Amino acid sequence: MSHNLPRLPYAYDALEPFLSRQALEIHYEKHHRSYVEGLNAAESRTEEAREAGDFASIRPASDALSFNYSGHLFHSIYWQCMSPDGGGEPEGALAHQIERDFGGLQGLRSQMVAATTAVQASGWGVLAWQPLGQRLVVLQAEKHQNLAQWGAVPLLVLDAWEHAYYLDYQNERARYSEAFFDVVDWEFVGRRLEQAR
Repeated sequence: MSHNLPRLPYAYDALEPFLSRQALEIHYEKHHRSYVEGLNAAESRTEEAREAGDFASIRPASDALSFNYSGHLFHSIYWQCMSPDGGGEPEGALAHQIERDFGGLQGLRSQMVAATTAVQASGWGVLAWQPLGQRLVVLQAEKHQNLAQWGAVPLLVLDAWEHAYYLDYQNERARYSEAFFDVVDWEFVGRRLEQAR
């Protein structure tokens, strides 16, 4: 199966001033596209190895599959969880769950900003639904695929790789992480929670 770059739900300049047109366009067209292409190539190489019965390179192939798939998945969610009309506060079941698990939006926001800012090197801040505990959790994902909780469903993701923010925020990852909440599409996050449950 071939994976494709998903269509952005808004114009390149729609999230200004949070993200400039240049930053968003480079991120989407160059970085996200490279994960899609890398995933397709890794799947093709894995299929060829399976057909040939030659698994000598299974370790790098598995690494490429995990890295590129996770990068593609997180970016696909990232674009959707932001909106030019975003910000504000969550409502309904999502708001109740945030209140229960974090004591309110400020508790979630503080923890997610801290977790995203503190990711070692490159990675993500992730709000996820943890099915075993039936609760929301904030995770750090180094690179894209490390430090995951198996089965947890990402609902809201914040890219902490330097390419995501450096043009607009330089080395101020914390300022970028705080500003992200001005564009969060809480309706999208709420729908993801409903599906995850």
